Amino acid sequence: MRYGKLLLVGALVAVAGSAQAAGVGLRAGTTGLGADLGWGIAPTLGGRIGVAGGNFNADFDTGDVSYDAKVKLANVNLFLDWSPLGPFRISAGFMPTNNKVDLTGQPSSGSFAGTSVSGTVKPDKDFAPYLGVGYGNVWTKGVNFYFDLGIMFQGSPQVSLACSPPTPPAQCDAERQRVQDKVDSFKYYPVANIGITFGF
Repeated sequence: MRYGKLLLVGALVAVAGSAQAAGVGLRAGTTGLGADLGWGIAPTLGGRIGVAGGNFNADFDTGDVSYDAKVKLANVNLFLDWSPLGPFRISAGFMPTNNKVDLTGQPSSGSFAGTSVSGTVKPDKDFAPYLGVGYGNVWTKGVNFYFDLGIMFQGSPQVSLACSPPTPPAQCDAERQRVQDKVDSFKYYPVANIGITFGF
């Protein structure tokens, strides 16, 4: 599987090197702050390679524990953009991802009194399929704007949790399941980005 990923990246880079039209884009959104390199392949078809990342904090509560979540985004996109209707397009490809959430929990009930809770949340897939729609192509000549709306199919996030003694293992596992229930909805990660392009 790893060699297949390398071949895909190599093929996209090779096609980019022979492109007649190209451009760069700068964007921000749910995958972080990022940049794209795009190029034309055919009149209505183009390729795009990009990177994005960033950090932010969030809070949530399972009823027994209140968590401070430090979200660390690190994503790559390998897309084909098809524009059958002018600037409106359909985009598909893959998103290698190294997203991660570090959790630090503070007990909010007596059952976890004196307990330290910490853990991590990571996507199930580190090479996630992507499908979306958008407006604007990075390789369009001049200065323009573009946006993407889509879904990264990253699978159910996987939770690992550690509770310091004297918490019984069964009680800690039950808390891990409560966190898992909170994050299961992110099996389909929403991608929404907007930015500006410079084509040449």
